[in-house]
Amino acid sequence: MPTLDFKGKQFIYAHHLTVPFRTLEIDKDKSHTIENSPSLDDNLIIHGDNLHALKALLPKYAGKIKCIYIDPPYNTGNENWVYNDNVNSPMMKAWLEKNSPIDVEDLERHDKWLCMMWPRLHLLRELLSDDGIIFISIDDNEQHHLRMLMDEIFDEKGFFARIAWESRTKPTNMGGARFNIQTNTELIIVYGKKSMTDHSGFHLYPTAEKKYPYKDEQGKYRLEEFQQRRNIGSLRRDTMLYEINGIKPKEGYRWQVAPDRYRELQESGSIVIEGKRVYEKIYKSEEDSFAYEPFWGFISKEIGTSESGKSELNEILGIDHGLETVKPTDLVRKLIFHSTTQNDIILDSFAGSGTTAHAVLALNKEDGGNRKFILIECEDYADTITAERVRRVIKGVENAKDENLQKGLGGSFTYCTLGETIDTEGMLTGDSLPTYQTLANYVAYAATGSKLEIKAKQENYCFGETKGIRFYLIYEPTLKFLESNQSALDAKRAEQIAAECKAAGKKAYVYASHKFMSQKELTPMGITFCQLPYSIYQIA
Repeated sequence: MPTLDFKGKQFIYAHHLTVPFRTLEIDKDKSHTIENSPSLDDNLIIHGDNLHALKALLPKYAGKIKCIYIDPPYNTGNENWVYNDNVNSPMMKAWLEKNSPIDVEDLERHDKWLCMMWPRLHLLRELLSDDGIIFISIDDNEQHHLRMLMDEIFDEKGFFARIAWESRTKPTNMGGARFNIQTNTELIIVYGKKSMTDHSGFHLYPTAEKKYPYKDEQGKYRLEEFQQRRNIGSLRRDTMLYEINGIKPKEGYRWQVAPDRYRELQESGSIVIEGKRVYEKIYKSEEDSFAYEPFWGFISKEIGTSESGKSELNEILGIDHGLETVKPTDLVRKLIFHSTTQNDIILDSFAGSGTTAHAVLALNKEDGGNRKFILIECEDYADTITAERVRRVIKGVENAKDENLQKGLGGSFTYCTLGETIDTEGMLTGDSLPTYQTLANYVAYAATGSKLEIKAKQENYCFGETKGIRFYLIYEPTLKFLESNQSALDAKRAEQIAAECKAAGKKAYVYASHKFMSQKELTPMGITFCQLPYSIYQIA
């Protein structure tokens, strides 16, 4: 498979593996929760570098995100570029320092954009579930590069579609452009972890979602006009030039419905004549089980434009927010509808104005779902615009045109910032001791590469298990405990753990600061000892 090479790729190729794990710190004052009880299990809005935030989510959410929607910078050359310094390799920093700030004339701005996206796409793939779908909004500046990145990271078989969205309906001032050729669409690139033929995650609107404004004794129905076709050449059918209640096809045309079929419809009461038009009744019950609306893409009159998205945000915030390009809520809501069920998790790591959270809450209100959102925003407006929009749509916007939005969509969220890295050296000195839950999540992810269902801390410090292994973390976040005999794996505790695991048909991995038995003694008991903080690694 062809791959894309770019300056800096060798420096950031495995950078996502070296990004340190950081904790998520709850900001109670900025959260909007029921009974003022924020939790990391709630909807989340995270303020901070999205590369580090994505890594912080891995221990809890690896393989659990059903839908990812991102709207990364389009790299037009005239925006404030806030991502250059997020690649921390000294070699990469040195490379970046040789390049002037991003601008239209800087041909290497594409390399910088690719260096920014590469590690983030790798982490997003780790977070996506096997049946999950990722949607990426993009324009012509980088869409060809993005496709090649996605083919390499997600595999070209994971490509689903390139959806076109009519993002504007008014012409723009092209300035001194030589050719006044304007585009009015943006693209949405769609990928999954599996090929589309093996994928069950994307679903369509049933045709039954159409409105059926009429009703008779057979049920709800809609009217579909009898179609006419040209009566020439191979299409000529003179037997289909019959009259219907004195109505003939127009000159040079014939009916598309055969006479026998027309008589069947007439006898069943399925023909309706209004003036010079002939209609057939199409019943909802006939379409429920088999027919689906084709998915063509998005046109502005159905889901809005960038301009209507901005107007929507103006209506909600009532302030000069300064954002020029805002996705309309209906655009993201439809993407989420097509790719999730009612209890799935949706992630947006370039959250901007918070459209994705608004879309999730609106869809939950519409169908009674319990979808969960996670937003990440690195800019300073994460609280004043991103989170503030979500607060207002939860509580209600008095002058909103939408009735549900007026009353409030309901819901809650916990606002977080990025805390300190999980520092192994700090654990030795006691300067940096994570909570039991944080360390357990980190150990589980580092060991298995996936999320474990972390149990409440047990008396014997068991915190989770896989099909063949039970995990134990003998730990309390105090230096006094870690330096005491209580934190050691001794013979009594080892025998208890061995008995439990033997009964369950599992082996044990025990994480502790020290032990009073040799590994030679522990191996016959089915126990592998992992010393904190050194032995936090991937199990082969």
